[in-house]
Amino acid sequence: MAQHHMAHNTRMTGWIGWIWFAGVVMIVDGFFNAISGLYAIFNNDLYVQIRDKLLVLNLTGWGWVHLILGILLVAVGITLLMGQEWARMAAVVLVAVNAITQMAWLAANPWWSIVVIAVDVVILYALIVHGREAAALRD
Repeated sequence: MAQHHMAHNTRMTGWIGWIWFAGVVMIVDGFFNAISGLYAIFNNDLYVQIRDKLLVLNLTGWGWVHLILGILLVAVGITLLMGQEWARMAAVVLVAVNAITQMAWLAANPWWSIVVIAVDVVILYALIVHGREAAALRD
């Protein structure tokens, strides 16, 4: 009996490492968001002073947003590493939302926000341009 193997249409290049990078960074970023969210939930009377201005936020609500976003980033990052096709689109949406939420914190924590936004842009590039290679992770 001859065994027949299906040819894979997915060509793996060096960008598969960037897909791994995207998944791992999403997981780490998710944990950071969850920790920030929990901190904001339990310390909801926190005010941030920025050069002659006071940034006042409803930190409990913002904390829940970060906690939920963090949990979703971790979950989708794990499924992205498993090569699930739907995870790539979900990752693109979540990473874009994460970059937008960092814009809200730009005045309060500019260096961290700029670094996170820059990393999010690299992740988005890897997922959008080379994301189809993630299917090779399932094999």
